[in-house]
Amino acid sequence: MSLSLRLKARFRRFLERPGTTVDLAPLSAQLPAVEARGEELTSLDDDELTEAATEAAGPIEISAIGREAAHRALGERAYDEQVLGVMSLLAGHVSEMATGEGKTLVACIAGYGHVRRGNGPVHVLTINDYLARRDAEWMAPVYRLLGMSVGWVTENSTREERREAYAKDVTYVSVSEAGFDYLRDQLVTDVADRVKPQLVTAIVDEADSILIDEARVPLVLAGSVTTELDPLHAATALVRELRPDVDYEVADDGRSVALTPQGTVTVEKAQGDIDLYADEYATQLFAVNVALHAHALVQRDVDYIVRNGAVELVDEFRGRVAQRRRWPDGLQAAVEAKEGLDATAEGEVLGTITIQSYLKLYPHVCGMTATAVLVGDQLREFFDLEVAVIPRHKPVIRTDEPDRLYASREERDEALVAEISACHAEGRPVLVGTQDVKESEALAVALRAVDVSCVVLNAKNDAEEAAIIAEAGTHEAVTVSTQMAGRGVDIRLGGSDQADWDRVADLDGLYVIGSGRHDSRRVDDQLRGRAGRQGDPGGSVFFVSLEDDLVVRHAADMIPSSPRIHADGLIDDSDVDYAVEHAQRVAEGVNFEIHRNTWRYHVVVEQQRQDLATWREELLTTDAALTLVDERLPAHLAEVEAKAAAEADAEAEAEAEAETETEADAEAEADAKAEAETEAEEAEPDPETDTDPEAEADELEEPEEPEESDESDESDEERELRARIARSIALFHLDRGWAEHLATLAEVREGVHLRALGRLDPLDEFHRAAVPAFTQLRDKIERRIVETYAEADISEDWQPADVNLLRPSATWTYLVHDNPFGSELERLVSSVSRRLGSRRR
Repeated sequence: MSLSLRLKARFRRFLERPGTTVDLAPLSAQLPAVEARGEELTSLDDDELTEAATEAAGPIEISAIGREAAHRALGERAYDEQVLGVMSLLAGHVSEMATGEGKTLVACIAGYGHVRRGNGPVHVLTINDYLARRDAEWMAPVYRLLGMSVGWVTENSTREERREAYAKDVTYVSVSEAGFDYLRDQLVTDVADRVKPQLVTAIVDEADSILIDEARVPLVLAGSVTTELDPLHAATALVRELRPDVDYEVADDGRSVALTPQGTVTVEKAQGDIDLYADEYATQLFAVNVALHAHALVQRDVDYIVRNGAVELVDEFRGRVAQRRRWPDGLQAAVEAKEGLDATAEGEVLGTITIQSYLKLYPHVCGMTATAVLVGDQLREFFDLEVAVIPRHKPVIRTDEPDRLYASREERDEALVAEISACHAEGRPVLVGTQDVKESEALAVALRAVDVSCVVLNAKNDAEEAAIIAEAGTHEAVTVSTQMAGRGVDIRLGGSDQADWDRVADLDGLYVIGSGRHDSRRVDDQLRGRAGRQGDPGGSVFFVSLEDDLVVRHAADMIPSSPRIHADGLIDDSDVDYAVEHAQRVAEGVNFEIHRNTWRYHVVVEQQRQDLATWREELLTTDAALTLVDERLPAHLAEVEAKAAAEADAEAEAEAEAETETEADAEAEADAKAEAETEAEEAEPDPETDTDPEAEADELEEPEEPEESDESDESDEERELRARIARSIALFHLDRGWAEHLATLAEVREGVHLRALGRLDPLDEFHRAAVPAFTQLRDKIERRIVETYAEADISEDWQPADVNLLRPSATWTYLVHDNPFGSELERLVSSVSRRLGSRRR
């Protein structure tokens, strides 16, 4: 690319900088009033301050009282910049606040403010259980002084503990746990069993991670069911014997794998000389492709770890274990088979909702993070949120060095170890951010080989995360961490107690080193931001090689054929610098499109879920089920009697025909005569078997009369009994119907990707199948409700099991690593397409 084109591209990006931000001038103009009101509050005692807090409404009063309460309860007085953050959250924005700027206190005061303005209860949504409990307990004294209650929920909280926590004014909870509680509440059969109140306001911590990176992740509530995995197990054993580059080939971008013609022959012979691409062997083809994907593309200690006999996925953005997350479409079971583990039960999906859809249920959403501007366009498109960039309390004096580029990974790693070793010899603390678990462990081995002791923080020991990160600023400390592990925990110079602050500051503070660029600039910025908090000295640099996956996937063709390379492998070439920047922007664009396409897929399912949820709420809280039964039961009974009469007529006719056939050996003339007599007999009305149509209609209407009489005479207790039974039946069939509908949509989703082979749009094909299926769903559910009620024995002793209404014996929750339009399945389709193309040639 020429210099002029690069300059034009950069200028265009400057003009179109994502994330247009909120004008802070109107908020800043209120700071003097907040300060003045704060001075008045100092004369109040604690009880008077609490009383004043209960009457606050405007942002000035809320900010001033919150600041004073924090000063008294914690000894921390909110800076003006934190007050701006509070006002931004009260205005419904996402506040971009740098690491170490005190976002936890900002969320506390904003939570108090939202409740006082009538937007409670407030849920502060965090990225994990640790931060939910830590922040709730940390801010509890402030809330008490403000006259408010606060609670927290974690994965281990009991149902009663959850109900109690959600009853508080402000509840701290991880976003996934909040979503799971919502799903469980959608399946209760008694309003009293719910744990969550109405969703009103959400304050989202680490908003870019939750609102963007995690947004497309579906939360799943599953129930026990028996599954058949034999084809997958057989395919897993088979692909282990296949040879790379002979039986299968991995695409250059490392995102798809396909059998070669030789490999296809090998697989077909191993499975009994079948035609793998014939329609009747679609199950085997799918199983082989999923098993091959697990074998060749999904890497242990990169994409997942094995711990305590289980496969645990690693979050690609944070380097943490993604708690309770699974791959869809059989890939999870394939990886487990690859590792020789028992397949975990996937179960039947009873309810599902994406994090994005769940958050959109809150009428009021705001958030905060250190990196929001870069995803400002997405925040606006998906959540109608604007970004307010809050200035730092102290200027940044951190030194951010240019990237150090190397031709090969080997040269990069040698330089990286040498740099860390030199800093360690001086005593300067170093935090290294690696790309994955495997790389972090390999680096630790290399460092120990040159007598540099280090602490490794990766997905395998994330329980120790907070304690390790808190000490990363200690003199001589070397901490090797996967990407954003430790996010939400401050790194203080000199250690958590800052005892050696001066000593470390004299060495230029914490030195942050990245062992490669991440797909997202936000992740790199978050890593840089671990150093230089609150005006501390610090530095950062990234070591990048031309063999890094990011560069190979998105910029391999942009690397000059003869870049300027020093003897140690260091590259000094502006064109290479630009290529790496370009690769990162392309990766971000790909992820943006994945998010957009995933949302387009989920939007129709979410609309259907909301429609059914509205009906379910009506059935749960009113007598709508009984009304439905009373309206449709007479017609159903009439239909049943008519069907029985028709079956009786058909049986009589069949018997007559059978009698006729027994005389088949008679002479032709006798047969004709017998047949004529039979037809004559059938034509004549038989008072014992034939039914007059008008009389039949009268008989079918007869059951209505006593039923109407019974209803008019029934007591309130009898009606309530019938309503309770009808409600229980209705809720069961609605939940059952929705689970079946979700299973249907899952099958449709698998099938539409195969239709891409016929150049059809998978999304359009999905909509064409999903919409009619849902249109028929309500009528199917209503028919089942009436049929079951007709069979029920209406009595005080009635139980759902009496009519075989059995709910799952066990339920559990998990998240799906979802990407339906850039997923494993789509890559498999690409693989099949390539193989079919080679066969045609």
